[in-house]
Order: sequence, then structure tokens, then C-alpha cells
Amino acid sequence: MPNFSGREPESFGFEEIIYTKRDWVATVTINRPQSYNSYTWRTLQEMTQAFRDAAWDDQIAVVVLTGAGDKAFCTGGDVKEYASEYTQRPRDYWKWMGLFNECHELLRNIGKPTIARLNGMVVGGGNEFNMACDLAIAADHVRIRQVGTEVGSVAAGGATQWLPIIVGDRRAREMLWLCEWIDADTALKWGLVNQVVPYAELDDAVATMAAKLVDKFPECMRYTKQQTNFWKDFAWSQTIGHARDWLTLHYASLEPYEGMSAFVEKRRPDHIGVRNRAASGESSEFLWGPYARTCHNCGASGLPAQFTYCGSCGAAL
Repeated sequence: MPNFSGREPESFGFEEIIYTKRDWVATVTINRPQSYNSYTWRTLQEMTQAFRDAAWDDQIAVVVLTGAGDKAFCTGGDVKEYASEYTQRPRDYWKWMGLFNECHELLRNIGKPTIARLNGMVVGGGNEFNMACDLAIAADHVRIRQVGTEVGSVAAGGATQWLPIIVGDRRAREMLWLCEWIDADTALKWGLVNQVVPYAELDDAVATMAAKLVDKFPECMRYTKQQTNFWKDFAWSQTIGHARDWLTLHYASLEPYEGMSAFVEKRRPDHIGVRNRAASGESSEFLWGPYARTCHNCGASGLPAQFTYCGSCGAAL
């Protein structure tokens, strides 16, 4: 056996993705329909393994990325995981984003053409995975949306870098800043997808495109992909390290706490409340104000400015 070869998909024992190979095509399906195919750290690890396997397998010519069911392609990172884990330990978000970056790097540099099979909602980081693929075919009920500024984050895992390249500067700002839905026909008009078909015809359309890609010379295809990746790679490499560190630090602040908590609690985030804090001279960065108070009873320092009692000994401040 050669050192670099593919494995049988069943041998991986994946829990959060479905990985299949057939007729020169490897398909990676995010299999978390109960969470609208959002991804966790485990999903990213499994996708990375599958992408590496597909890259090494000479019996694979095309890779398809999709989601389970018909409601969602992918809705980005699991916000419940963000709220419970990374607002509590921001340093772990830096580790999580290392997984995210590795997964994207492998997908973009897989050496074979990739197709996003858009079978439902495409939200946040889901659209970043859509754009990381070379081509996209959408079912006609698909809607696409960025949500970073809505939930207390920045879509700097591909969207801020690639949307201006794909849809143009003004449309990119509209999607990133307003966080409004665009429908499949608009996505086609803007160049965010290549085709729109009825859902019942989606698999046939993907199979047809894949067959056309298979019927090309593999080395010429690989290098053509590398060349046409230039601007996406350039924008990514210049910004992703900064994004990783800034987002990690930002997880310790008020905005992601409020945005993620609101999502989990199924309510609107209090965006204006955060603005009002700053406008009135209060802290809009810290949940309970800056670490400014000292307890004269026990000597504890760095207590939040809005605390009226010491969090250590309970004495009045």
C-alpha cells in the first residue's frame, strides 16, 4: 500500500458527519440536523479527517460538502457551545479557531474541485464553508445570511475576506453589516452560487457538475484550482491570524456574552442597551463594569465597578 491513500469511510467511526465515496466523488455531510447542521469542535475535527482522506485518495476526483436533511446546509458554529464554553474560557476559543482554520485550509487546498450542495439555510460560518468550496449549487428554497454583528462576533473566518471578492464590496458590506437574508435567486444574481434548481433536482444537478469535473485531467485541474485560489488565499493569509487573536480576546467582553446569551434564551440581543452604556459614560466592554474596586474589609482588588458587595467576603463596598 502507498503511504498516501484513502481509507474506507466506515473505518473512521464519525459521529457528527456522514462520509461516503462513490463514482469518483467523496461526499461530506454535516449530520447535526437537530441543530440545523451547526458545527462543534468535534464536527470540525471529523471534517478535517475526511478532507485529508479525500485529498490522499486517488480514486476521488471531486468533493461535495452538504448538510443532512432539507432545512439547513450549515448554520455556522454551535452558538450554545460558544455561550457555555468560550464566553467562560476565551482562551479555549483560540484553540477552537485553530481547528476551524485547519479545516478550512484543508478544504481549500484539497487539490480537487469542491462543490457546496446547498440544501437549506446557509448561515454565518456555513456561508464561509460555502465560499471555501469552488462551486455551489443551491436548492430554490435556500436562504443565505451572515450574523456576526447580530450575535456579538465578527465573520472573519472567511466572510469578511471573501464576500468582497465574490459578490463585490457594497453587497458584501450589506450582508456583513445588516445581517439580512438573501434568497437563492439573489445569491445567483450576485455570484454567490453557480446554479439554483428545485430541491428535487439538486442531487442530479450536483452529479452532473461532478461528472463534468471528473472528465478533466487531474493535475491540470489541481493547478488551475491553486491559481484561481490566489485572491482568496491572499486575503485569508493576511487576516486570519489577527482574527483568531482578536475574536479570542473579544470573547471576554460584554458583546458576545449578550449576543450568545440572547440566542440561547431565544430573545433579541440588547444592542441599544450596549450603546446606551457607552453613551452614558458607563462600561460597554465589561458585564459589570471595569475591574476598579477594592474591598476595604478583606483587601480583594479588581472587583467590578458596579458591584455593591465584595464577591469574596460579602462586605458592602
